[in-house]
Amino acid sequence: MGKTDYFCSSNIKLSTEGAKYYLNEQLLEREEKTGKINYTEPEFELEVSKAASKFVDRSFENIVVLIGAGASVVMTDNNDIDGRYGKTVSMIAQIVFEKLQSGRYQFQYSKSDGDEVDVFPLEQMAADIGYSDKIFDDNSDKLSLSFDLETFLSRLIMYNQFVLEDKKKWKDSQSAIFDIIKLATSYDYEKEVFHHTALINILSQKLSSENKLSVVTTNYDTLIEDAAESMGYTVFDGFSFSSTPHFDDDMFEWHLSKHVSDVKTKENIYKKNVIDLLKIHGSLTWRISKSGENVIRTDKHASGESVMIFPNSDKYMQSYEEPYFELFARFQDLLKRPNTLLLTTGFSFADNHISRMIIQAISHNPSLSTLITDYSLDLDKPNKNWKELKHMLENANSVAFLKATLNKDLTKYLMGYTEGI
Repeated sequence: MGKTDYFCSSNIKLSTEGAKYYLNEQLLEREEKTGKINYTEPEFELEVSKAASKFVDRSFENIVVLIGAGASVVMTDNNDIDGRYGKTVSMIAQIVFEKLQSGRYQFQYSKSDGDEVDVFPLEQMAADIGYSDKIFDDNSDKLSLSFDLETFLSRLIMYNQFVLEDKKKWKDSQSAIFDIIKLATSYDYEKEVFHHTALINILSQKLSSENKLSVVTTNYDTLIEDAAESMGYTVFDGFSFSSTPHFDDDMFEWHLSKHVSDVKTKENIYKKNVIDLLKIHGSLTWRISKSGENVIRTDKHASGESVMIFPNSDKYMQSYEEPYFELFARFQDLLKRPNTLLLTTGFSFADNHISRMIIQAISHNPSLSTLITDYSLDLDKPNKNWKELKHMLENANSVAFLKATLNKDLTKYLMGYTEGI
């Protein structure tokens, strides 16, 4: 099987092979009276922690963390995904299939609770819209791993613009799928399960008080907001501090400070524990106002259509609509700032639009350092963006890779992994 990489930068490579541990392809050993002894697993984990900590502990003026869908995933003791929390796209697709199979669907998000409508089963829609007439694995009621929900939805959305027969049923079927996606991405923050609080704390403490940590996420869920609230953090998410918060991009420019004066000097003291939050694909808590003129923030269980970019090939064009355009532009600006650290977690770089923004920033901003964390650094079928990032590392760009996931070991590595040492 070969070695498994745990940390890779331009000058450090930490890897394992069975019970042996390596630094830059050299076996890690320590001197004992009886001779050389191989490193233990805790000792190797400490080396990984040192490498990761050294990469991020460099007095950055700005820190940006990009949180993708994988950051909401929680693994069981058997190393399976816990279905109560974040789900993969293939898991959501399977839920869509099962929920629509009866031909009836009861809404919980997209329409008034309890509304039940006729819908088309998934396999019938796939055949009628020209996606595929075979979406299952052989002799199985499970969707094939090759089933692409994003491509399917793109075809469905296009088909619905021109369909002549059963227009209401087709529209309801599409709305039902969106409703299922919302349900599948809606879960409450549990501090014993999710490690978002630790990540926010660790990274915020690396900045001076006048510089806010910037959290950028593609996720619809409210885990970041809930984690911040549980610690007493103030979140600038682009919405006004009014009784009905409405989107106002200028809010990101503001800080919280108080004026302190004495005999000799006058100065402002910035409030600690303040973060910016950019939800670049929308949120379960966003709605269109009754006037239709504003995007407002409300409770995630409030009635009405959520303002979200659903997975489909048209999402690139949607990013030019309000409020996404402002959020993407601000994210791009953050990546251009000098002396900046970008840390990614749960983001696979399959989203080409976001990935190209990051790759371009690495190419043109020499003071941008990027730490990419993922459940594996040795992907069987890496996408082209992942390959390009690996190539940039090899060309001595300030890029590093860390084998870690948010809800398992990332925060331990960042704050010093001392378990068992």
